[in-house]
Formats: sequence, structure tokens, C-alpha cells
Amino acid sequence: MHTYDRLFIGGTWTEPSEQDLLDIHSPHDRSVIGRAAQAHPADIDRAVTAARTAFDQGPWARTTPAERIALLRRFNDLREAHDDELAALVTAENGSATWFTTALQASLTPQFNGYVKAAEEFGWEETLSPSDPAVPYRSVVRREPIGVVAAVIPWNAPTSSAYGKIVPALLAGNTVVLKVSPENSLSMGHLAGLLEQAGLPEGVISVLPADRGTSEYLVSHPGVDKIAFTGSTQAGRRIASIAGQQLKRVSLELGGKSAAVVLPDADIAKAVQGLKFSSLLNNGEACIALTRVLAPRETYEEIVTALKDLVESLTVGDPGDPGTFIGPMVRPDQQERVRDHIRLGIEEGARLVTGGPQVPAGLEGGNYVTPTLFADVDNSMRIAQEEIFGPVLVVIPYDDEDDAVRIANDSEYGLSGGVWSASTEHAMAVARRIRTGTLTVNGVPIGYDGPFGGFKASGIGREYGAVGLGTYTEYKTITL
Repeated sequence: MHTYDRLFIGGTWTEPSEQDLLDIHSPHDRSVIGRAAQAHPADIDRAVTAARTAFDQGPWARTTPAERIALLRRFNDLREAHDDELAALVTAENGSATWFTTALQASLTPQFNGYVKAAEEFGWEETLSPSDPAVPYRSVVRREPIGVVAAVIPWNAPTSSAYGKIVPALLAGNTVVLKVSPENSLSMGHLAGLLEQAGLPEGVISVLPADRGTSEYLVSHPGVDKIAFTGSTQAGRRIASIAGQQLKRVSLELGGKSAAVVLPDADIAKAVQGLKFSSLLNNGEACIALTRVLAPRETYEEIVTALKDLVESLTVGDPGDPGTFIGPMVRPDQQERVRDHIRLGIEEGARLVTGGPQVPAGLEGGNYVTPTLFADVDNSMRIAQEEIFGPVLVVIPYDDEDDAVRIANDSEYGLSGGVWSASTEHAMAVARRIRTGTLTVNGVPIGYDGPFGGFKASGIGREYGAVGLGTYTEYKTITL
């Protein structure tokens, strides 16, 4: 049993304003696996005040990029040494299978290195020569920190989401209040302890689990200069409206309903194997999951059959078992939401190929969903338009390449996508036509040097690499 009865505010473990601890339940069997203090508005006030003081009066914003890099390297080294504990905690809290949480932890150092490389090469201060030689002055362009950052992250991949915000924000010289989901109180409490060991100056960072009401209090706080949010599109719209009213800087990484386009020349076996990891990662609870599979009519039934075999082969069960591929949903309400969408797909007239709304036999005591595959899906159906956030795939037929691109783009979202083809050049040509922020070809992983983010209702702004780092800076021009 893990217990965190204090809150990490400004680098110090502090008594919470309210003493009641939240029970953290296992998604596997709904037992209590830990208890943790939760932040309330009074705690937010203390954290923002600490961050504001550290930014306005402390040394952090005036340190050099090299100094900040050195300190954050120390934190990353500590985190690497605790990857096993962090992965186990996320598995216990979220129900994410061990294979996924282990891979998630392994991805953090490449993500970190991408930010550090960007910081080392970043144009923190550059002198511009006048475009007209007759002009007797020059301009110095600086990239300075924005100030206090409210970073709000979801529960589904907490360590990766935390890294995607606190690393660039701190590298740029900002101070941060990291608001995490109550479900992740244990893993993020452990991460907070590593930040404490790294030795950041007083006030520079707080890590606070809190509910949605307290999250809104944080992003509305007058002491906050920038909001960085990952979560649902509905919540993102609310945050964008708050930012607009207060003219705060804002970046939003939101939902997705991404398409996987299998071209006629693709190797079907390789495409289906790739979809195992790009469509069903993290129990399907992933914004980047490729849950709309677009298949050519000439090989449609062959692809459906191959996907049926794949889905039925997946081991569902205890996420702590190394042999498990699909674990439980994070909470009972999420379990019911996914099951409701499966029922909806049946009502809409889609062909239920395998799976269904029933709970897997022997797993009734947890938040489990049977992995489900629908075929003969029209892209106008709700199961093809709404983000289900569970192990549910839909297969949509297309007539030709233009039709495939049209269907892929017929979505309010534009976060991720994939193209499978025997020809990289052909896949690239199709990928260029799809309106989404990130695409992969033949199932390769997403990289961390290029920007990541969404078109349309999938967000505003980008993360990773130099572009992601730049979103935590302001331009200042000094003319001499």
C-alpha cells in the first residue's frame, strides 16, 4: 500500500489544505492499492505563489541554458534508475499492460534527448543584420521564458505526458505547476520525489493531483502565464476559452480518431502486425491510436479476417502479467463508456466481427472490455467519428486512393495517422494528402525530434524537439 499524505508544492512536501486522502483503486480487481492527498484551490494558490516568486525573484529564469540542462540531466538520470518502479505504479493505477508501461518508460530518454539537443542548438539570442545596408541599426532577438506554466496532463500515459511539458518548460527557464490526474497520484508522487532529489531551486516546480474543478481553478489563476494541456477535446475547448478571455498563452494536445490507410500493394500480414501496436496500444486508451482502418475493397475481407485473427489472439487479463497484451480500462465509468459504444455500433448496423459488449469471462471483478472488431462501417457512424478510447477497431472500405484520402480527412480530428504500402514513395504521396499532425509509414514509431500535435479539433501548438521547446518562450526584439 502506497500512501502520499502530503503535497509536493514548490519543491517541498507540504501538509494539504484538506486532510482527506483519496483511495486509489486497482482497475484489475478494484481493490485499494494506495491513498493520496489531493490538491484544492488553497493548495493551488500556494503552488502558484511559489512559482510566481521563484520566477520573478529567484535565480531560475536567469540561469543559463547549460545550467538548466545539467540539472535536468541529473533528474533524467534519477528517473532512468527508477523506471521499473514507475512502470509498475502506472500498471497498477491505470491497468496498462506491463509491456506498454515498460516501453513508455524507455521512450522518455529519447524524448528528453530531443529537447536537450534542441536547447543546445536553440537561438536563445541572435543578432540580425539589417536587410537594407543603408539602415544604421541592428536587432537582437531573444527567446525568453514565458513565466509560470500550468501543465495539465491526463491519466493514460502520465510519465510521457509529464515529460512532454515539464522538460521543455524548465529548459526554457519557466516555473511549473504540474496538475496530474487523481488516478496517477502514486506514480506522479514518485516522480515528484525524483524532482526533489534532483535539487531544483525552491518554488520552481509543484506536482499536484487534483480533480477537474481544481484544474479549472489552476488554469484560470491570474498568476499563471501559460497553459499546457493534454486531454479531451471537450476539456480543451473549455481551457481555450479561459485562455482567450485572459489572453494567456496556450497549447493543447487533444483527442484523435486516426485513420490507418492500407493501400492495395501493402503486405497485409505486416500491416496487421503493425496495427497491433499502433491501434491497440495501452488497451486502446491512447489519443494516437489508429482506430479507423481503411481497407481497399479488393482485399477488404482478407484484411478483416486477418484483423479478426489478431484481435482474438490478444491476451486479456492482469496487466501485471508479462503475457498480457490488453488490460482493464482505468475506471468503471470508462469501461461502461466503451461497452456503450460497442452496443451503439451494433445498433448502427455495423457488422460485429468479434468481441462485443460482454465482459471477458473470469474478469468480471475488474474494469475489463472484450477487444472488439467491427466491419462494414460507414465513416458517418458514431463509432467511426467519436473517440472511443478502448480496444475497439472499425474497418471501413474504400474504392480508390482518392476515396481513402477523403475518408481519412472526413473527421473533426487530425492528430495521428498511418499509411501502409510496399512503396515508401507511394506511402509518402498519400501521407502528404492527409490532414493530420503526425503520420507514420509502415508502422514505424513516432520520433521525438520533429513536432507532435494536431490539426483541427486535435489541438493547438506542438510538442517535442525545437518546435516544442519554442512554445515555452516569448520573443523579445531589442533594436540597437
